[in-house]
This record gives sequence, structure tokens and C-alpha cells, in this order.
Amino acid sequence: MNKRTLRVVISAGAITLLLLATLAHFESGAGSGQVKAKAFTYASLTKHQKAVLSGFVRLELNGSNVTTPKGKGNYFPSSDDGCNEHFGSNIKVNQNCLNLTDPDLQGRAQAENETAIAQDPNHPGHILAGFNDYRRGDSNCDGAYSVDAGKTWTDTTIPMSFTRGTPFGGVARQYWEAGGDPSVAWDTKGNAYYSCLVFQRGPAVTNNPDQSSAIYVYRSTHNFGASWNFAGRPVIESFNTTFFPFEDKPYMAIDDHVGSPFQDRISVTYNEDLADGSARIFESFSNDYGETFSKRVLVSSTSPLCPNSVGTSGSCDLSAFSQPFVGSDGDLYVVYVNANNAVTLPDNHSQVLLSKSTDGGQSFSAPVKVADYYDLPDCATYQNGQDLFASCVPEKGSGTNSFFRAANYPSGAVNPTNPSQVVVTTGSYINVHSNESNGCTPAGFSSLTGLPLYTGVKTGGCNNDILESISNDGGATFTGTTQDPRVLRSINQSPGQATTDQFWQWATFTQSGRLAVSYYDRQYNADETTGFSDISLSGSDNVLKQFNAVRVTTASMPPPTQFSGLFYGDYTGLAVADDTAHPLWMDTRNPDLFLCPNTGTTTTPPQVCKAGAMNASFANDQDAFTQGVAVP
Repeated sequence: MNKRTLRVVISAGAITLLLLATLAHFESGAGSGQVKAKAFTYASLTKHQKAVLSGFVRLELNGSNVTTPKGKGNYFPSSDDGCNEHFGSNIKVNQNCLNLTDPDLQGRAQAENETAIAQDPNHPGHILAGFNDYRRGDSNCDGAYSVDAGKTWTDTTIPMSFTRGTPFGGVARQYWEAGGDPSVAWDTKGNAYYSCLVFQRGPAVTNNPDQSSAIYVYRSTHNFGASWNFAGRPVIESFNTTFFPFEDKPYMAIDDHVGSPFQDRISVTYNEDLADGSARIFESFSNDYGETFSKRVLVSSTSPLCPNSVGTSGSCDLSAFSQPFVGSDGDLYVVYVNANNAVTLPDNHSQVLLSKSTDGGQSFSAPVKVADYYDLPDCATYQNGQDLFASCVPEKGSGTNSFFRAANYPSGAVNPTNPSQVVVTTGSYINVHSNESNGCTPAGFSSLTGLPLYTGVKTGGCNNDILESISNDGGATFTGTTQDPRVLRSINQSPGQATTDQFWQWATFTQSGRLAVSYYDRQYNADETTGFSDISLSGSDNVLKQFNAVRVTTASMPPPTQFSGLFYGDYTGLAVADDTAHPLWMDTRNPDLFLCPNTGTTTTPPQVCKAGAMNASFANDQDAFTQGVAVP
């Protein structure tokens, strides 16, 4: 396998593809006749395995890499209890107050990330949000719901602690240690749905050899997402003690178009990671309101677009970050990133592919090319060795505060007024604003990590953009099929965005056919040099013409410090009803709370401190925030 194939930045989607060929192998217990699991250590991985390890699993399995975070100089609004409900017009979605954590477990009990949001098509005031939640210490699938168009929110708990255990060795219950990667959706009958990945950690951090993984869908029947059917319903279940296969990074879509031939059909896509280093996209569907799911179908099949395959040549088997979405005619589209494409150094681009189903997810077309894109740069090279084997969004200048793991990914939608028009957005580090003429040049891959390198990263020449690729023939061809990312249309058309980073976008259409895209944005204040971020919303009533952007956040958000500042989340969400958008993002403006060191005595309980009070290393919380915003 060549260097190009091994370095693929499959981020959250390839969570463990090469990782656990080393993570859990087995040896016979001396004289016992039993099989004993050998403990995994992060140091035992090759550089290529470390490069493809996703943020979520990387965080959970690499405990030795979590150290006291840097957070000096961050500004926080006034708060004493961690229960702020809003910052101006920005509304806190998760309604929990902070649990107090020990300094070496910062983030545990305090973080929400990887947000998803959806609105009931019949009652747009009913909104459901999903996110990874750490209030119990480990990551859990959790959420919140609103019945007043997002003005107020109530927490909702997904019953994911255990499922039926028969597929996992014939036991009554299978308990799950961790869950995440949520997505949410509604059908036309007013039912809400929540998709969740669950897995067992195995001997990496526990004495339990179980390393099973599964994907479940939960249904809330006519009560806005307030309660859920217990134990969920399986999309895929894999029982093993050797980790592989690992079912990863699911996303869900529902055909909520009245009159569609597949009305209310639920489709879930995910990637399956194997010990040979491959990651392929699969899809299963339900036509009985999530009670049962079909036999899975391979989405990322074969194509001349995939010459550098792990397996048989032409296999698109280095794929991840899949997103399904449905047109008003019932056609199902799945878009995903892929790294099986040919590349000649020092070029280092990857590609976005799309597969289409016209029979409700029973079969898919061969992949078509949506666009080439350039992933974010190797973090260790540009941020003083921080976040080794991950990409990030480096700020300009000498600062190195922005080192949370980040990757570019696609998000697509179909125009409801024209089912032949499909728009896919993707981040790209090389674009119309950031290219050789402006001092940003691809420079191959790091020999240490295998991740992309560029000239101009810290000097101002480079910046990430959100690009759009358009199909007007139902996904058969796209503008990005033949256009280079350097000339492909960018949605970032405000003057301040020409030299600043935009990343982690989500895209959808209004019912009137206006495209809305939300994303993290560093065009405001000194964000581009401090590593702070804001949220913007762009909109256009003609995807071939002008995009207008509005700032959503009322103040800039400091770099995350939860989990030592290494994990912020891999994606964000956006829902639109009429012409009002509800972006949902991870927000770091609330101060962290912790027990003040050396303050307790036998007669006086320990005091509670907030960021900066006694230890500037402890900085900010991580909440989910939203706001209803008119699409510009």
C-alpha cells in the first residue's frame, strides 16, 4: 500500500480502521487454556494508524495524551453556576448545569459536542436536537427538545445503556460503555427518531474483553422527543472481542415528502472498518417506522475514480463521513469523502463521492465524483507539536491555541422546488481565496504523521473555505466533477472571509428553494490570529449567484479546553423551516467549574472555583447553542 493510501484522513468515519489491528490481539493464558486479551497502548501504533484514528475514539483510548490544557487569556461572560441559558440571542440547548470534575478529568461530566438538529415538517415549532453528552463521565447519546421554535429547551435522555443481548453471546442484556455520533429526524406522522452509535472499549481501558459495536435507532411516538422506545432497534450489531469489524459514524435521513413513493422510509448509512485498513459505506432502511431494518447494501462500491484501493483495484474502500439525504421524488443520495484517488506529489487532495438510489435504498449507482478537496493541515507541524497525528485549523501568527482535531467533510441537500438540483458543500484548504497565487501551496504529506502539508499556513496565505458543487441532472454530474477546487464556487463571499478560515458546515434548503449553510467562521474581530471562532449563516436564493452571510454568535468563542483542548467535535447541525434557520453548534463561552485545590479541611468543604480564579489552565465549558435566524 502506498503512502497516499495509508495517510487517508478519514477522520471520525474511519474511527479505527487500522487502529485496532494492534489494539486487541490475543494470546493463550499460560497453562490456563483461556484466551487472554492483550492491552492496547497508543504508543504501539504505527504513524499511519495514528493518522487515521478518529477524534472520538482517539480521545477515549489515548488517555496518556490528555494533559493539563492551555487556556490563559480567555475571556468569559459573568457566570457563577455554569447554568447560563443564553448569551444575548444565542440560546443554550442542553439544560444541565456543570458537574464538578477533577483536574485530570476535565471534560468528563461537562461537555456536549457533535450536534444534530431537525424540525417536524408538520409543526416547525417542534425541534429535536442531538449531541454527545458527558455529564455521566463517559460519552452518551443525549438530546433536547423544544415545542416553541427553539426559544426554550428541555433535556431528553436516550435509553442507550443496554440493549437486548441475544446477538452478543446469547445473554439477556448487552451493556454499552460509550455512545455518540448522533443524528435526528422526523417523519410525516409526527414521530421523531434518534440514531446512535454504541461500542465497548475492551482491554484498552477496562478489564472487559468485549469490543462489540452497534448502531441503533430510537423512536419518540407523538411526544416531540420527550421520551423514547426502550432498547432501540438495531441497524447493525457486531459482536466480537477483536474489535473488527467496527461499525462507525452513522447518519440518518427520512423521506418526509408527502406523496413520495418511499414516504416515511428511514435510511441509515455508516462505514464499517476492517482489520486490513479499509472503510466502506453501507446503508440499511426501515419501512415500518424504525421497528426493523433491511439487509444492508454497499454504497461505496467500485469505480475508476478509486485506483488506489486497499483491496481489489477500483474498490472505493477508504471512505467515511457519509451523509444520506432525500429528494421530493424519493431519490436517496449518499455523499462521502474518499481517499482512493490518484495523486501526484506534492499535490495532496482527496475527493468527495456520491452514490444514488432510485429504489428506496435497495441498490445504489456506481459512485460519481462531486469534487476534489484539500483537507486541513497536519497539526503537529504548524502548532508546535500539539495534537500529534491529527489535522486542525491553525490560527495565523505565532499563537498555537487552536489545536483541536478537525477535518473537512461534505454536506448535501436537494432543492425542494427542483428535485433535479442537488447541491453538496465541502470544506477545502485550497480554494479560490487560498491558492498558489495567494501564497498557499500543497506540499505533500508529513513524513511523521502522513497528514497534509502546505506553504503559507501560519503566514496568512492559506485559509479554509466552504465550496459548493452543483448538479442539475439529479446527481449524474456536478460542477466539481471537472472544476478544480481553486475555481470551484465558494459560499464565503464576504470580504472578511477571503483571508480567514471557515469550517464544519452543514447545508439544507428552505421550502422555497433558498440554500442555507451554517459554519464556524473566523472573519470576526481577531479570530484568525487568536484561534477564537464564531458561527455564521450564509444564504442564497440562487445557488449560482450571490451568497450573503450574517453573524449568528453574539461574541467570539475561545478555543476549547475540554479534553485538554484536543476534541471539540467533528461536525455541527442545521435545520430550516420556512425561511428561519436553526444552526446548532458547540459553544465554549461558559467558564469551567472545578474544585479549588487545597481548599477543603476537616471542618470546611472544598470551595468551587471557575476558570481563572485560581488556575488559569482551566478555561471553558462546552455546551450546545442555537438561535433562530432568518436566512439571509
